[in-house]
Amino acid sequence: MTCFICITCGTQFRESGAPPPTCPICEDDRQFVPQSGQEWTDMGALDRTHSVTWNKEAEGVHSLQISPSFGIGQRAFLIEGPAGNILWDCLSLVDEPSKTRIVAMGGLSAIAISHPHFYSSMIEWSAAFDNAPVHIHADDAKWVQRSGPALRLWTGETLRIGQATMIRCGGHFDGSSVLHCPWLEGGRGALFVGDTMQVTMDRKFVSFMRSYPNLIPLAAKAVTAISQAVQPYRFEAIYGAFPGRTVESDGNRVVERSAERYVKAIAG
Repeated sequence: MTCFICITCGTQFRESGAPPPTCPICEDDRQFVPQSGQEWTDMGALDRTHSVTWNKEAEGVHSLQISPSFGIGQRAFLIEGPAGNILWDCLSLVDEPSKTRIVAMGGLSAIAISHPHFYSSMIEWSAAFDNAPVHIHADDAKWVQRSGPALRLWTGETLRIGQATMIRCGGHFDGSSVLHCPWLEGGRGALFVGDTMQVTMDRKFVSFMRSYPNLIPLAAKAVTAISQAVQPYRFEAIYGAFPGRTVESDGNRVVERSAERYVKAIAG
């Protein structure tokens, strides 16, 4: 039996004797099935051709990415915290060098995931670190393709994880969430957003979409709700899902003016 991994989106599925007939994540209108059709791999095969690369983004913040790029190409984050290390978002590959490094750093106290596109191999990551709890919003539970005892479905608008706070923003998915870490950036705070907000290429704004690959926008009401959800929290930096997508300063104002610009643009 094998836990097959979708090559297009990087999601790991429950054990089966043959690849799943479809990938619901890819068949949803926020993602896509390639013209060549759905293809599958598994952890062992992926480990033979890829590795996890690390980059120190700031004090206490390390990005992890599969190299060469795989699936959606996102980065996950190992966040050092006063109550233990948090893995924000996830990758399809768990390699031995990363296991060794994280254990040497004190292991994981929690795994927190923004939305279904980054569930990837979340249960495998949990199992590698003493079944660290995996926190996803219950509004997105139907998208889970591999479950396990470490999975924690949370409800409501916020969830405390030590001194960090998960904030449900909605928009991209019903349960799309961000993570606020007030101790980072010298106490000025940091916000990890996945692509619930997408840091733009100029790194001066964020943007908002239902689907990025299929270019489906969000309504003004949803964008305003995202901005209002994070408004009570102070944060200097914004860490997006993809390499280089980091806003280094004035994070609160960036979100505010980005929402204003977006709403103005779609209003015509």
